[in-house]
Amino acid sequence: MNGILDSLKESLKSVLPIAAIVLLLSVTAAPLGTGVLVLFLFGTLLLISGISFFNLGSGISMEPLGEGLGKQISKSKNMFFPLIICFVLGVLITVAEPDLQVLAEQVPSIPNLVLVLCVAVGVGAFLSISMIRSRKGIPLSRLLLVFYAIIVILAFFAPDEFVPTAFDSGGVTTGPITVPFIMALGAGMATIRNDKRSGENSFGLVALCSIGPILSVLILSICYNPNPETTETVIPEILTTKDAFAQFLYAIPHYAEEVLIGLAPIVAVFFIFQIASKRYHKHQITKICIGFVYTYIGLVLFLTGANVGFMPAGRLIGATVAEGKYKYLLVVIGMLIGYFVVLAEPAIHSLKKQVSEVTKGAVSQKSIAIALSVGVSIAVGISMLRVITGIPILPFLIVGYTVSLIITFFVPPIYTGIAFDSGGVASGPMTTTFILPFALGACNVLGGNVMTDAFGIVAMIALAPLISIQLLGFGATVRRKKSLQKAHAEFIQIEDDIIYYEEDCA
Repeated sequence: MNGILDSLKESLKSVLPIAAIVLLLSVTAAPLGTGVLVLFLFGTLLLISGISFFNLGSGISMEPLGEGLGKQISKSKNMFFPLIICFVLGVLITVAEPDLQVLAEQVPSIPNLVLVLCVAVGVGAFLSISMIRSRKGIPLSRLLLVFYAIIVILAFFAPDEFVPTAFDSGGVTTGPITVPFIMALGAGMATIRNDKRSGENSFGLVALCSIGPILSVLILSICYNPNPETTETVIPEILTTKDAFAQFLYAIPHYAEEVLIGLAPIVAVFFIFQIASKRYHKHQITKICIGFVYTYIGLVLFLTGANVGFMPAGRLIGATVAEGKYKYLLVVIGMLIGYFVVLAEPAIHSLKKQVSEVTKGAVSQKSIAIALSVGVSIAVGISMLRVITGIPILPFLIVGYTVSLIITFFVPPIYTGIAFDSGGVASGPMTTTFILPFALGACNVLGGNVMTDAFGIVAMIALAPLISIQLLGFGATVRRKKSLQKAHAEFIQIEDDIIYYEEDCA
């Protein structure tokens, strides 16, 4: 019971600030139709309940399964079968990721199946690379330098319209189904080392799995050469509250099926793993199965609320503000929304919890939340400035990733892993169903190219924590050095006092 109440409190703190901002905008800068506002309010209720169920369920199902699998994989002396298992797991969970389906629907110039399979192969390949890294103890920063250098080179050969989409795909891939499982898998693979670097190696899987989709989509755009086009968000006619309620009733079966398809492979992996390893006792199996049910209910409620309630509101707010006299107000509103919306991402709670546990409280959940909010706020502000002015995204990405990679040399490795994992976690379903439509709505009204100007906002959000979290680590390192220097100076002073006292006594 306490767990349910704690989860509910966490979801209320995450969602209510966003609801307050939208309600304030609806009576000031961006008046909304009654129907859209009612949809948003219903969606808010579903988001609160969905996040509550999801947080509770993933903690007792996805995380124990991922950690158990990670430990079992690491015990194998043969590299071949663990590599194959990691690749298959990566493909399965990515094909099922709801965030990726949302992005694929908004980029119809590439067939959905082609885009999804391309991204899934990228995640599978890099999950296998992550396993090799964990076994060999390869520093994460070294791999990041190599692969991001390759990404930058490929970006110059890819069509301009698809560079933002490629980077966006890296962000949306690590969503609510993928993140808890992969982070727990990384923790499991790292604990088998049982040395001082096990904590560092427990982070970084999400970061590497975000690289795979970027590389694969860049290669696809070069070879496939698709024609850039996007879809419009259809905003239904809502005349009464009954009509609004009906929209959610119609949508729930669709998302129930989508989440069922998404979770089914992971549930199948659990039972196959249990039959092969006999790892869990009967009461643990029951608890994990209940956790899967909670996770399922939570994701269905969350995705229904986000897609039906939040997507139309985001699109209309962006369009309404862009039509007004003060279009640069988009930057301010975007920063305000970005600050709070990241805290409503379901996977954020899994990240904060694991960071606190692995670092034994040295990195607090509150400090992670503030660093994420500040970083995402700045990223959304820059993205909305791009929507207004049409500035290309590639210079921002090159500078941003260069800065983030340079910082890796000045902070403890564990902060690098946390930062790059946070980038994938921050760009979840709230980004694709609220912030991205907000940018698309504004871009359409301003007459910009949505493929180059609006798309890329997910990539910017994924980039921001790489810098903000590492700066958090840099600040902690500086403070620790100063405290050590102060303690050393005090120790020397005490030694001097003892010597003087002994001399006086003599």
